Amino acid sequence: MANRPFDLLNEAIGKEVLVMLKGNIQVRGTLKAFDVHMNIVLESAEQLENGEAKTKYGKLMVRGDNVILISP
Repeated sequence: MANRPFDLLNEAIGKEVLVMLKGNIQVRGTLKAFDVHMNIVLESAEQLENGEAKTKYGKLMVRGDNVILISP
């Protein structure tokens, strides 16, 4: 059971997550790593538009101050 926010992220490593960023940007990918600043590394990452894949990135590092939410 996740008691703290980082517990939830730890449980999501290796699983697909949806990340919402500033500017109403949505990115989906497999969570590979994160740090205390909420910088995250995604694999098989793709930007979504209207729920559909728009741009495929492969491996992507997102700077934590752009992250609004992460949905496991």
